[in-house]
Amino acid sequence: MQKFAAFVVAFACSSITFGQESAPIRPKAGKVQIFKESDLKPGMKGYAWTVLSGSEPEAIPIEIVGILKNQWGPKQDIILGKMGGKAIRTNVAGGMSGSPVYIDGKLVGAVALRFSVFSPDAICGITPIELMLEVNDFDDSRPTDSRTPDKVVARESINIPPGMLGQVVSAGASGNLPANFSMVPIETPISFAGFHENVLREFGPFFQQMGMTVAAGGAGSTLADAKPAPGWQNSLQPGDAVSAVLVTGDMSMSGMCTVTYNDGKHMLACGHPMFNLGPVEMPMAKADVLMTLASQFQPNKFGNATEIVGALRQDRHSAIMGEMGATAAMVPITVKVRSYGDSNVIRKEKILHYSVFVQQKWTPYLMMMTLFNSISGLNDFAEETTYRLSGKVELEGQSGFAISTMLTSNEAPAPAPIQLAGWWGDKFNRLFLNSVHMPKLKSVDAVIDILPERRVATIENAWIPSSEVEAGSEVPLKVFLRPYRGERLERDFTLKIPPGLSKGEHRILLSDADTLNHMQTMAGMSDRFIDLPQTVSLINQERSNNKLYISLVEPRPTVFYEDKTLPSLPASIVNVMQTGRTASRRLVSSSESAVEQGSIPFELVVDGSYSLRVMVK
Repeated sequence: MQKFAAFVVAFACSSITFGQESAPIRPKAGKVQIFKESDLKPGMKGYAWTVLSGSEPEAIPIEIVGILKNQWGPKQDIILGKMGGKAIRTNVAGGMSGSPVYIDGKLVGAVALRFSVFSPDAICGITPIELMLEVNDFDDSRPTDSRTPDKVVARESINIPPGMLGQVVSAGASGNLPANFSMVPIETPISFAGFHENVLREFGPFFQQMGMTVAAGGAGSTLADAKPAPGWQNSLQPGDAVSAVLVTGDMSMSGMCTVTYNDGKHMLACGHPMFNLGPVEMPMAKADVLMTLASQFQPNKFGNATEIVGALRQDRHSAIMGEMGATAAMVPITVKVRSYGDSNVIRKEKILHYSVFVQQKWTPYLMMMTLFNSISGLNDFAEETTYRLSGKVELEGQSGFAISTMLTSNEAPAPAPIQLAGWWGDKFNRLFLNSVHMPKLKSVDAVIDILPERRVATIENAWIPSSEVEAGSEVPLKVFLRPYRGERLERDFTLKIPPGLSKGEHRILLSDADTLNHMQTMAGMSDRFIDLPQTVSLINQERSNNKLYISLVEPRPTVFYEDKTLPSLPASIVNVMQTGRTASRRLVSSSESAVEQGSIPFELVVDGSYSLRVMVK
């Protein structure tokens, strides 16, 4: 609490006069006296300041009902108040969190809670300002109950590797209201601009499970840059609406609450956590309120984030804290979406520029959600469609990586665009969950080609002239694939048998990318202490699923360690390598060694595998 000593003037020593102010004066930034919780009595009257429409806060009469002891936890009380004026109609609305409450010009705290079920009265819970001032006492700790995408239970029906998608399509908000009349934090309205309706339908339940409300909203053009806008020094006065920005640019996403206090350099708001992330670096913006929806069930503010004026530094149990004029780093992203016609000619394209906020659990999820949004709401968004994605990621201080894939309609529960978004988000999930070093992303570029028809083919058969071959010789190979609703495809390949290949039986494996990627992916996941360069190397080694791969398989073990593949190792060497390994740094091995000999590119997704046995003379 000592770090916020400059926020307030010492408690007044003189006796305090209770009563309603005859002419409330809007609070301004600067030092202020605080009203001690111990001096509060039922029936005292004051005002809460909040924006109901536009950008100017209004005074809402409020009467103290009493103190709910230990409501937040041990020695953490909540002040119970009853709002009057326009709040009689609107009730305690989402977005009012943080509205400062004053009695006799002294700051009591922030409106932060409401009843969990229907209430005919605008009863609110007020977080005492003394509790809010503790927000910076725990600079380095990260709360265990943070609201991050991995905490949301996914639908059991969705069973799509690589795991990232399990965080996307949540089970939907619970329809069961709490049985008791308890005080709960006011839901944070999450405003979306540039997001299609079907995206909000898919992802809305996810935010609801985290105690947030998906609200209509938008963002001004000044939100395109994460740097503070001119005039930030005079912004975010007590009672103003404030937005925490997750995405900014051609599409934007932000959470809104109300400013409780501003000393000119630091700001306190919400009176409860927004995401409860602890120390955080998130852009902070001004906001305008379009309207406040009146409802006894779910009253809510609808608004627009306008311009960046600083950065949030703390997201804690009792408040969020921001630094005026500061800049929070964001990841700049460029996505180009191209639509192709039947003649394989680009019909049209659009280019999106946006940035996402940096946090190890949120960034991968936002990458996934924004990519899905990039290809939603188009005239080309059809069932019989194939998506081809290529991407390049630049990292600070080390080499980046390039990735590519194709996905098309299939019989999986999730549609192809969701699968594509999950695949994309998983790459960043692997980067940000690295337990050795946090990545610093310089830029992300992606190109998504929308191709007509379901372009997929399964490896059906293969043929060679003779099953007996000689080491060092070249063997003609034919492979046959069965496409979705089309004539069988035939491709020729000349396989060179390595000169040093041992005599005896071997296997020629014709496979898709997943077959060869599987063991390497397992090796990376099994090593809890794999470093960032090794993670990037593994991603770079992944094969693309629009190619057919030809490999020679020998009956000798392969060892996968970090980002390295060690084929055809003698058992004695494997035993030596295993010595001293711990469960967190174990080796992953396969009983066979598949050495890639070449690949055949296709303009479709290749699926399945087929083996030919040969005898080396």
